[in-house]
Amino acid sequence: MRIIAGELKGKKLLIPLDKSTRPLKDVVRESIFNILDHSSKVSTKVNNSKVLDLFSGTGSFGIECLSRGAKNVIFFENYFNSLKILKQNIFKLKLENKSSIYNFSAYNLENSNLETEIFDIIFLDPPFRDIEIKKLIDQIKKLKIVDVNSLLIIHRNKKSNDGFSKYLNVIEEKNYGLSKIFFCKF
Repeated sequence: MRIIAGELKGKKLLIPLDKSTRPLKDVVRESIFNILDHSSKVSTKVNNSKVLDLFSGTGSFGIECLSRGAKNVIFFENYFNSLKILKQNIFKLKLENKSSIYNFSAYNLENSNLETEIFDIIFLDPPFRDIEIKKLIDQIKKLKIVDVNSLLIIHRNKKSNDGFSKYLNVIEEKNYGLSKIFFCKF
């Protein structure tokens, strides 16, 4: 797995050897950033943005954001093997001054002291079997860490039926292999 673009373009990322983590495939990551860069429907840009990467895994999404000029990224990961690799990737690429890693569940956002932050982009990539996403989105709204310009990107299995359009403004939805990506406003 490599960084696709930006100042770290071509740098390799460490990936887990176990099957408990589902790294974001390069083609899906590239497609997400193509939409961010070129879609007329999505006005939020990565450059100079504040990013919240929930269920970060090895950090490929957030690190790609940093490579493309994001101001900073906050990573949330609590699975030990992924957390270890995430920390190694951040250290190897010398991104410690532009990132923070929270070692606990994304479902514990209320304990994170993020209330003073407004994020431009929130990337939500929970396990495909996770059915509690609405609770997490409600928590994000309650904490007031987003505004009308904030973009929520959600990665799900293409067969999932989460009904995001009932409580989010779904701007764009794309399928890539087994993945479905939602671009939403609050």
